[in-house]
Amino acid sequence: MNERIRAPQVRVVDENGAQVGVMSSRDALALAQGKELDLIEVAPEANPPVCRIMDYGKYKFAQAKKDKDQHKKQKMIEVKILRLRPNIFEHDLEYRLKQIRGFIAQGDKVRLSLMFKSREASHPEIGRRVLTTLGERASDVAVIESQPRLEGRIMSMLLAPKAAVAPTPPPKPPKTPRPATTPPPAAAAPTTEAPAETPAQSPPDK
Repeated sequence: MNERIRAPQVRVVDENGAQVGVMSSRDALALAQGKELDLIEVAPEANPPVCRIMDYGKYKFAQAKKDKDQHKKQKMIEVKILRLRPNIFEHDLEYRLKQIRGFIAQGDKVRLSLMFKSREASHPEIGRRVLTTLGERASDVAVIESQPRLEGRIMSMLLAPKAAVAPTPPPKPPKTPRPATTPPPAAAAPTTEAPAETPAQSPPDK
């Protein structure tokens, strides 16, 4: 930037984006300072390097604001943890399902953590059934990213938001072929009968 530019010649772009041309870095800096602006090297790898005349302070402010806005738009995916017991009652199961739907709607993942106590650990199939039941009931909004897995006395399963799938349009009904139309029979040509010949009569005898 400015005096730190070491290239003897640079290609200059003005503050409006117009090409000024190739000149010495000293002349380019003088041109920028004459406009009370800065000379910024934007493409040092080019031959010659490309420099742009701009207000560096405003540029940095605009860039920081842009980065901040992009950071706000980025959604950090969190993993919410719900703790369960294998002997959970139905109304508690429905409450946990409601929580799962709420977290999934926010774009978060949900880890279901089921803890066994003493003798409960000898029946892991009970806990697996509880987890898979929740996964099945939430299958309209979530997918099972990690199947139930037992580590010590804790069995866990991970649910993730279900990707939106475009609805498949209903199949079009098959076209019914039109019945073949039989052309009407051609009218018979009228026939004219020749009149019967009258036999010639012989003259009477005199």
